[in-house]
Amino acid sequence: MSNSLTVISPAETAACCSPLTAQPLSMEQAEQVAPVLKALADPVRLRLMSLVASRDGGEACICDLNAAFDLSQPTISHHMKVLHEAGLVDRDKRGVWVYYRVRPQALASLGALIGVPPQ
Repeated sequence: MSNSLTVISPAETAACCSPLTAQPLSMEQAEQVAPVLKALADPVRLRLMSLVASRDGGEACICDLNAAFDLSQPTISHHMKVLHEAGLVDRDKRGVWVYYRVRPQALASLGALIGVPPQ
């Protein structure tokens, strides 16, 4: 039996929820949003998101991300998998390397959830 969580994409999360300042989240809404926030709650994953999002072209190869950490490549890949499963990044395999892109809608949805107006 699987213990996996049902994770919805950030776009679906934003669609389900008003900004936190507008009205309280229901328990169901909070359970939908929590896995996305949990994915970002790890300092390594938060930094990985920042590294990918701030790269020219908004894309980074896993090979470039490894150099920024004193962690093994499998550990970095695991963190990127968590971000991908949470719907925060897209990935594209090219040869032996995997390239990651932040989903712009994901960041916009998270911003909307906490009440940050779109830019």
